[in-house]
Amino acid sequence: MAAVTAAMVKELRERTNAGMMDCKKALLNSDGDMDKAIDWLREKGLAQAAKKASRVAAEGVVASYVSPCGCTGVIVEVNCETDFVAKTDNFQGFANNVAKHIAKCDPKDVDELMAQKFCDDESKTISDLVSEATVAIGEKISVRRFVRFKSEGLTSAYIHMGGKVGVLVDVKTDENGKDNEEVKQFAHDLALQIAAAKPEAVRREEVDSASLEKEREIQRAKAIESGKPEKIVDRIVDGQIEKYYKEVCLLDQAFVKDPDKDVKSLMAEVSKKTGCPLDVVRFARYERGEGIEKRKDDLAAEIAAMQKA
Repeated sequence: MAAVTAAMVKELRERTNAGMMDCKKALLNSDGDMDKAIDWLREKGLAQAAKKASRVAAEGVVASYVSPCGCTGVIVEVNCETDFVAKTDNFQGFANNVAKHIAKCDPKDVDELMAQKFCDDESKTISDLVSEATVAIGEKISVRRFVRFKSEGLTSAYIHMGGKVGVLVDVKTDENGKDNEEVKQFAHDLALQIAAAKPEAVRREEVDSASLEKEREIQRAKAIESGKPEKIVDRIVDGQIEKYYKEVCLLDQAFVKDPDKDVKSLMAEVSKKTGCPLDVVRFARYERGEGIEKRKDDLAAEIAAMQKA
């Protein structure tokens, strides 16, 4: 058996981010062959990752990537178990690599993403990277969801509070607009707006019809309950629906940086000033862990169960 030196262990750790003892074991089991040791760690990583599969990963980050041309943008939610790990450079670097890969390789969904070869190292799949990250970091790691926009104009991404909220917006413009700094600033301001004001649609005709009808019913019931005369109820409801549009439609919202103007007016202002046609095509807003039921530890119940055992 070949001798395993400290330098070999150090090199393997740098290449895999696995623990020192795991690296030593891998080299011992591989007779000092570095490539075989990496394969051994990856196989071991798959086994360890499987043990963590039942854990709840509701922390993590929303990461983003926008191509140098600005025409392709991505946001992706990558989850881990604790906020402490979510803030580490290793975890955030992993999430950023996944976002870049999605932009370049255009998977249709998470399953296809996991099976793809990593754009920066085709010897590994994204699934391999997740397993290796799980072993190196010591927590369950999962890629939950992503959205990728290919724009005829430009995309802009905004990440808030270190990855708690991520926004991606697609702005339609012409060739001059793609390189115009004021248009780019407008797209960035839109992303900030979406992060802060949480719109549900770009424009009124895109509002979900069921949600709109439910809002009408609520406002009608409130008007009748307050004793308003039947003949003015419809007028009151129409007024409340107008307010509702200003809450949920991006173009109708008051601009967060200047509430005296709405987003539609801001867009017209920037378009006139720059001479570039502008329109908002679509947007996506992710909030880390939304919809995931977090585990609640019951210490008293655990102690009682231990005493019973």
